[in-house]
Amino acid sequence: MASSARAQYDPGCTCVFLDMHPLNKPEVLIGQAQSKFDTDGNLTDEVARNLIGDLMANLAAWARRIGKT
Repeated sequence: MASSARAQYDPGCTCVFLDMHPLNKPEVLIGQAQSKFDTDGNLTDEVARNLIGDLMANLAAWARRIGKT
């Protein structure tokens, strides 16, 4: 989990340097992700689904705000 968190942190530093506008929240870190999918590749873990749903809702709101500037 720590290596995944670090891998997400480093690109954020690059975004700051390049004056980009990344979506900062919510961070989605899903431990043991390989066990959260069925054999057809469908995400079965409700907590993970909710976290990703929150991320997508925030991305849509962020895109609308950025689009107005």
